[in-house]
Amino acid sequence: MAENEWIAMQDQKNSTKTEAAYQLLRRDILTTRLMPGAPLKLSALRGTYGVGWTPLREALSRLEAERLVTAISNRGFAVAPVSRAELEDLARARMVVEIPLFQESMEKGGREWEDAVVTAHYRLARCKTAVDDPSDDAVDQWDENHEAFHAALLSAATSSWLLRFRSTISDQLRRHHRFLGLAPTLRAAAGLKDGYEEAMDALREAMAIEHHTAIMEAALDRDIERAKALMTAHIGYTLHVYVHTEDGDANKDVARAGSLKAVAG
Repeated sequence: MAENEWIAMQDQKNSTKTEAAYQLLRRDILTTRLMPGAPLKLSALRGTYGVGWTPLREALSRLEAERLVTAISNRGFAVAPVSRAELEDLARARMVVEIPLFQESMEKGGREWEDAVVTAHYRLARCKTAVDDPSDDAVDQWDENHEAFHAALLSAATSSWLLRFRSTISDQLRRHHRFLGLAPTLRAAAGLKDGYEEAMDALREAMAIEHHTAIMEAALDRDIERAKALMTAHIGYTLHVYVHTEDGDANKDVARAGSLKAVAG
């Protein structure tokens, strides 16, 4: 084998390992299995994910560029933190980016778009919410189908830059939702229900299929103003849930739990 061919093969192997490390780390950050603010020690990550130093460093550098990971001077990497202030900022950014995409999609969408929206809604409707089943598997399934439903609503839009921005915002919101918005579910699952009835009701409302059904029907009817109003209200639900949980102890309980699975078994 020629030297150039051997080098190319090694580069391909390293690239494949880096991509695998990147995808695994990214998944666990977005689902908060790697908790916001948690240190990312290379020695521990090697054992967990079974990849070498170089792929891990390259994967972490990519995640840092996406603001999912932060580099700490002389201390390595950590999962990017979350906060109410950033949740509010992300919600505003989502409004700015997603509402125009939603309107464009309603204006341009045809039969294929309508079919995609109906199918995505059907799949979401069949999922259990975190209120009914707080296990990791159930939350992951709802999360994936919820994202697929919103992606379907926007799928007839053509602005590639806005869609790219929307994807970035969605990823950040996903982990904020799970860490901040699902805090009352974790507390309830751990038997800490006192004083959290209103928070549980807010979470149940935020995840209810009825809101998604109303958005779908307005979109399919091309009732643009009603659809935009419903989507605007929908975007605000997560913050509404978090306001009910913000008592100074919610995040401590989440951090102690470690993950939905740790609490729900």
